[in-house]
Amino acid sequence: MLELHKTLKNDCLVVGEFTLSRVLLSRDANYPWLILVPQRPNITEIFQLQSADRQQLLRESCNLSGAMMALFAPDKLNIATLGNLVPQLPMYPIVHCASDPPWPGSVWGAFSPQPYPTKGLRQYLHNYGPVCPEH
Repeated sequence: MLELHKTLKNDCLVVGEFTLSRVLLSRDANYPWLILVPQRPNITEIFQLQSADRQQLLRESCNLSGAMMALFAPDKLNIATLGNLVPQLPMYPIVHCASDPPWPGSVWGAFSPQPYPTKGLRQYLHNYGPVCPEH
């Protein structure tokens, strides 16, 4: 198993694994966002993945995105592969609502990260959806 970069270790919780990717939860409770990290060494960009791995990453992203849309009923699900601070390929599906203060802008850097509760994270996330008040 590929070692996670220290930034991902510090900023995320490992919540599962797909065939290709480890699934992480951002420790920022401002928005429900997960991170897919393909378990391949020396990959920083999607085009560097072998063709089969690119297709698998797309399947995993679609499966995770569909689940997030069903669970949280957001106005938009943004998917990004920003990795300027992480030398591993991270793919970020992020729930975004028109009622979010930075809407329609980016969630990155809009607010200081808010921690999840230290106890009862599973129950907190279960109670979280849907996150957009008009849904």
